[in-house]
Amino acid sequence: MIARLSPKHQLAQDYRDFLQRLRSAGFRGEITPEYATRTVLATDNSIYQRLPQAAVFPLDAADVTCLARLAGQPGFRNIVLTPRGGGTGTNGQSLTEGLVVDLSRHLTKILEINVEERWVRVQGGVVKDQLNAALQPHGLFFAPELSTSNRATIGGMINTDASGQGSCTYGKTRDHVLELHSVLLGGEVLHGKALDDQALQAGMDRQGRGAEALRCAREIADTQAALIAAKFPRLNRCLTGYDLAHLREADGRFNINSVLCGSEGTLGFIVEAKLNVLPIPKHSVLVNVRYSSFMGALRDAKALMELKPLSIETVDSKVLLLAMQDIVWHGVAEYFPESPNTPTLGINLIEFSGDDWPELERRVHQFVVHLQADDGVGRLGHTLAIGDEAVKRVYAMRKRAVGLLGNVEGQARPQPFVEDTAVPPENLADFIAEFRALLDGHGLQYGMFGHVDAGVLHVRPLLDMKVPQQAALIRPISDAVAALTRKYGGLLWGEHGKGLRSEYAPQYFGELYPALQALKAAFDPHNQLNPGKIATPASMPEARLSGLDDVVLRGELDRTIDERVWQSYDSAVQCNGNGACYNFDPDDAMCPSWKATRDRTQSPKGRASLIREWLRMQGEEGVDVLEQGARLNRGFDRLAPLRRLRNSIARRLGEQDFSHEVYDAMAGCLACKSCAGQCPVKVNVPEFRSRFLELYHGRYLRPLKDYLIGSLEFSIPFLARFPRLYNGLIDFAPIRLFLERMAGMVDSPTLSYLDFKGACARWQVLPADAQRLARLSEAERKRSVVFVQDAFTRYFETTVAMDWIELASRLGYQVYLAPFAANGKPLQVQGFLGTFDKVARRNGEALAALEASGVALVGLDPAMTLVYRQEYAKLLGNRTPKVQLIQEWLLKVLPQAECDVEKERPAYQLLAHCTEKTNAPDSVAQWQRVFERMGLQLSVLASGCCGMSGTYGHETRNLETSRVIYAQSWGRLIERHGKQGNLLADGYSCRSQVKRMEEGKAIPHPLQVLLEYVREVGESSSA
Repeated sequence: MIARLSPKHQLAQDYRDFLQRLRSAGFRGEITPEYATRTVLATDNSIYQRLPQAAVFPLDAADVTCLARLAGQPGFRNIVLTPRGGGTGTNGQSLTEGLVVDLSRHLTKILEINVEERWVRVQGGVVKDQLNAALQPHGLFFAPELSTSNRATIGGMINTDASGQGSCTYGKTRDHVLELHSVLLGGEVLHGKALDDQALQAGMDRQGRGAEALRCAREIADTQAALIAAKFPRLNRCLTGYDLAHLREADGRFNINSVLCGSEGTLGFIVEAKLNVLPIPKHSVLVNVRYSSFMGALRDAKALMELKPLSIETVDSKVLLLAMQDIVWHGVAEYFPESPNTPTLGINLIEFSGDDWPELERRVHQFVVHLQADDGVGRLGHTLAIGDEAVKRVYAMRKRAVGLLGNVEGQARPQPFVEDTAVPPENLADFIAEFRALLDGHGLQYGMFGHVDAGVLHVRPLLDMKVPQQAALIRPISDAVAALTRKYGGLLWGEHGKGLRSEYAPQYFGELYPALQALKAAFDPHNQLNPGKIATPASMPEARLSGLDDVVLRGELDRTIDERVWQSYDSAVQCNGNGACYNFDPDDAMCPSWKATRDRTQSPKGRASLIREWLRMQGEEGVDVLEQGARLNRGFDRLAPLRRLRNSIARRLGEQDFSHEVYDAMAGCLACKSCAGQCPVKVNVPEFRSRFLELYHGRYLRPLKDYLIGSLEFSIPFLARFPRLYNGLIDFAPIRLFLERMAGMVDSPTLSYLDFKGACARWQVLPADAQRLARLSEAERKRSVVFVQDAFTRYFETTVAMDWIELASRLGYQVYLAPFAANGKPLQVQGFLGTFDKVARRNGEALAALEASGVALVGLDPAMTLVYRQEYAKLLGNRTPKVQLIQEWLLKVLPQAECDVEKERPAYQLLAHCTEKTNAPDSVAQWQRVFERMGLQLSVLASGCCGMSGTYGHETRNLETSRVIYAQSWGRLIERHGKQGNLLADGYSCRSQVKRMEEGKAIPHPLQVLLEYVREVGESSSA
C-alpha cells in the first residue's frame, strides 16, 4: 500500500498572516496555498526548482493594487512577490520562494482595438496568439514572432522584452509598446509612456513611488549617458533588463517603459499595455535551404543577409531528425527532401514578404539565382514554401525546436542555461565554432537552432541533471560562455532574460551597475519584487543576486527518485516545462481541461510535475511503487477492503494526504491522449494517470462510478437483451437522481432498439472464426473484411454499425463479424490495470488468430480502435493484432469513382476526433482522400475537444467542465456551420456530446455520407 504523504512544506507564519489580511482587505481572486499548486509553479522551462509559499490569482487590476498596497505596508516588508505569466521562462524568471502572483488566469481581456491608428489595449494575461487571432480579421498583427506564441502572455513578453524570429525587421517587444499601466509596490499605478520635458517635469513633481522612479531614471539618463553608450552593445537584441540606453527616444522624449520592458517583474506588475500593431504582409515566401554542414549554414547566412530578407532562421541536424519523428513532420516533409548521398546537417529558413506580389516574386527569383550561381558553400538544394499557410507549417516545425530537443533518447537531455547568447552577426560563425569546441572538450552533445540574422543561436548541451558530475558542469560552462560572449562583443543574455543568471550582471556592467541598483531602489526599496534578479536595490547593501550555486536544481530532487521508478514513469518525469500544453487556441486539441479551468494543475505539465513529486515523496517514505503495483495484481487480500474503508473514512474526517491533491488533478484529465500525440517530449498523461489511480485506490475506496464504467463492456451485452426495460429505468427520474448523486453519473446514454442481427442477416454477415477464415481462397480473402465491434457503436449507436456493414457489403466485400469482446479501454482509463491486462491479452490473442488469415480487421470508433496500436502494443509487442481505422481500410479498397457532374453535391466538413487526429495524424487526410476518391469534397474544421471523451462528460464531477469545453470550440462551430447540414464527426463520444448539448441534434458519421452516395450510384446503375 502506498504511504500517506502528510504535508512537510507548511506556509511560513508571516505569509499565512499576509494571506489572511489580503482576503480581508478585499482581494477577490483565488488564494491558493495548496501544495499541488505550489509544486506546479515551482518549475518553468529552466533547470531550476523553487517552491513558492503560495499563489494568488488576481481577478483584475484592482486586485493587483490591493495586493501591492498591503505588501507595501511596514509590517509586511519581508513578503516577496513574483509575477508570473505563461511560465515558460528558461532562466527561472518567475520562480520564487515567496508568493507567486499569476496574472494569466483572469487578466485576459483585449480591451480595445483601434484599426485606424493601429494600436490595441490589452491586459497583461492576454496570450500573443490570442491577440493576433483577434487582429487577423482587421489585417493586423502584433510582432515579433515567438516560438511560444500560443502560450506566452503579453505581460511575460514585456517583462522579458521578448524578440524572436523577424526581430531584425520588427524589433523587440519594447519597440511596439506605446503605454504601460504598472502597479507599483504600495499600490500606486504608474502610467508609463513617452513624455516631453514638460510632462516629465510634471510627473517628477508629484509625490509617490512613481515620481521617485522617474526622477531616478531621468538622472541616470542625463548623468550616465557616456557610460551607457559604452556599456550597452549595439546589437539588434541590445540588452534585456533595465534598458537604460533607450530611456531617451530618438525624438528626445523620455520613456520609463524602456526599463520596465525586460524588468522581469522586479519593478512592478504590468496589468495593461497599449501596443503598436502592424499590417499583415499580403504575400510571403519561405526559401528552405539545406546544407551538408551546420557551420556552412551559419557562414552562408552572413552572405544571404545582404539580400535583405525579412528573417533567417537556422536549425541543426539534431532538431531536424527529431522533427522527422514528430507529428509536425506530416505537414512539412515535402519541403525537406532527403539528398541521396549526403545527409542534411543544417538548414536555413529565409523569409521574404510584401504586399506587391510581382515585386516579391522578383526578389525571391533574384535570391534563387544567387543560390544557383554561388557554389562556395555546401548547399544541397532548396525548396519554396509559398503563401501564408505553407510558411506557417514550416515555422510550426521551427517553433517546436525547443520541445523537440527535449525528446532525444536517453537520460541526458538538452538543458537551457547558456542558450540565448547574442553576438554581432558577423562574429556568429567564429563564436559558435569556439562554443562548440568548448562543449566538445567536455564530451557533450548539443542541439542548435535560432535567429542567425540577429546573431542569436540557441545552444542546449545534453546533460543528465540527476548525475552530480554532469550537473556540476553548469558552473564552468556558464563562466566560459560568459567570457566567450564578451570576447566576441556580445551578451550572455541576448533574448530570454537574466533570471537566475543575474550574477553576471555586476561584472558585465562594471561601474554602471550602481545605476541599476539605484533604479531598483527607487521602485522597490525593500527588495520585495522578484528579488535576486537583474539588480539588488542600493537601499539594501546586504542584498545579494541569486547565484547559480544558490538555487536548487530540478536534478537534485530528481536524483532521489529510484532509477527503476524514473525509467518506468519516463512519460511523466521527462517533462521539461516547455509549456506546449498551455496552448491557448480553443480550436486546438491540446489539453481541454487546462483550457476550461485555467488551473495549471489541470494540464499535462501540471500533472507531470505532480506525479514526479509524488514519486519522490513515496520513495522518501520507503515505498516501492513498482512493487506496490505488482502486489495489487498478484492476488486478493481479504483485509485490503477494510484498510481502504478506514483510510477513506479518515479522508472524510479531514486527514491530509498529498495523494488527494494528485488524485484531483488526475481525475480532471479527459484521457483524450492529445498530450501523448502533441507534446514535443511525449508526456503521456493517460498512461501514468491510470497507474496512479490503480495505486491510489489500493489505499482508498473507489467511487461507484469507477465500477460502472469499468464493467460497461461486460454488462452492456446482457442489458442489451432488454433495451426497453433498461432505457425505462435510465429515464426514470428517481434512478437518474440516484445515478447523479450516488453513482456520480449523468446523462447516461440509452440503448438502441434497432435490429442489428436482422441487418447482419440482410447483408449475409458471417461469424468470424479462425478456421472459417483460414479456409478462404486468396481471392475470397481479398474481398473480405472482419468487423471488430466496440460497445458504443454496437449497442448505443447501432445505426452506425449497421451502416458500416451495408457500406462494406455494397462495395462488394463479405463482412465477417468478430465475436463481441471487451476492448478494455474503460478499464485502462479508470486504472483497473490488472483486469485490463487480462482482457487485452485474451482479446488480443483472439484477434491475432483472425488476423493470421490475412483478412483485414477494421474497427469503427477511433478511440477504441487506437487502443489496439497503443495500450495493446505495450503489452503484446509484436503479437499485437493490426486493427485498421475505417478510413485506412477504405483508402486501400475504394476504386476511383466516376463523379456525377450533373448533380451538385455539398462540400462536407469534418470535426475530427481528438485522439485520432493527434495520435494518428494521417487519419484526417485519409478521410479527405476517401471522399475525393468518391468524387466528394471534405474539408476539416480546426476544432478542439468536444468535452465528452469517452465517459468523462458523463461523470457528475466533470459535467460543468465538459460544458465549458464544448462551448469553447464545438459549440461555436456547430452554431456557425451546423445549419448547412454538412457537418460530420467520426467519434462516437463527439456525436453523443453534440446530441446532448444541442437538444438531440444528430451529426452523421462520414461513412454514412459515403453509404448514401453508394446507394445512389447503385440505384442509378439499376435504372
